[in-house]
Amino acid sequence: MTRILVVDDEADLEVLIKQKFRKKIRSEEYEFFFALNGKKALEVMEESKDIDMILSDINMPEMDGLTLLSKVKEQHSLLKTVIISAYGDMDNIRTAMNLGAFDFITKPVDFQDLEITIEKTIESIKQIKATLKTMKENNILKMYVDETVLNFMGNRELGMGLDDNETLEAAVAFIDLCGFTAISETEEPNIVVGQLNAYFDMMVREIIAEKGIIDKFIGDAVMAVFKGEDYAKRALRASIAIRDKMNAMPVFSEKSGFKPKVSIGINNGEMVSGNIGSLSLKRLDYTVIGDTVNVASRLQSKANPGQILILEKYQEEVANDFNITKIGEMILKNKAKPVMVYEVIS
Repeated sequence: MTRILVVDDEADLEVLIKQKFRKKIRSEEYEFFFALNGKKALEVMEESKDIDMILSDINMPEMDGLTLLSKVKEQHSLLKTVIISAYGDMDNIRTAMNLGAFDFITKPVDFQDLEITIEKTIESIKQIKATLKTMKENNILKMYVDETVLNFMGNRELGMGLDDNETLEAAVAFIDLCGFTAISETEEPNIVVGQLNAYFDMMVREIIAEKGIIDKFIGDAVMAVFKGEDYAKRALRASIAIRDKMNAMPVFSEKSGFKPKVSIGINNGEMVSGNIGSLSLKRLDYTVIGDTVNVASRLQSKANPGQILILEKYQEEVANDFNITKIGEMILKNKAKPVMVYEVIS
């Protein structure tokens, strides 16, 4: 239903409007409100905040239509106003349009022309509402989808780009909040979720500071990807910052006794980035996969609270810039041979 406010000091116009648009009113396509001047119109708008459009005369007592138009522009910038006036000279038309009028109709009113103008105005209102809805949905989408993914898929239609995968050299880090699930046994769920989000927020800030990409949140863990220049060093700097800040945080609560720490596994090398999921379900993840990613996840599972683990090849690339100590050989899940593992200290 379109809600239309008619502003005119001619009382008989209300009778004419109701008669000419009785079918639209009965079918609940239009709902009309009436005011005898601009001041009364503002009062009606205050009471009925869902007015969609205004049909207003110019010459009225207390507040004329052009003053009303300027008030509407200030207070309700998206509201559409059509001026209906006997003063159809070019000065009034230009003044009205400059103040934001959507259209101008001269009196005596041609009701067929008025109906066409109303329909045209309604179409414009629908387009604005659709645009605002899309903007709102896009803002919500940005909260759930990484900007890199949006940029990658922005010029693709659904279904396109499913095979448009990319092989790249990068570092991937798995950062797990150690033992966090245990506090859910002693704390209220809303408190647990709020605190987890606070921890994640800190981690994300450090990852973004080193130009990393949040691939996904996995329970109480974060998966981050670093690519581009010095990606291996940037991944380590972000991980060290997260570990140190987490170590400096106080005990979560006396009830749980939980002291936040993270275990981190990082690996670098070749991986494939692209869309993984079901087109039929219309549910896709833009992520990285490959042996490099799997090894990083396995390293994280082997890391103790406060540890950052990497492989020997990674250590050789960054040894001059970081304090690293050898842990020794480890057997990783689904790996036939043991691998040499190092811990990043600082």
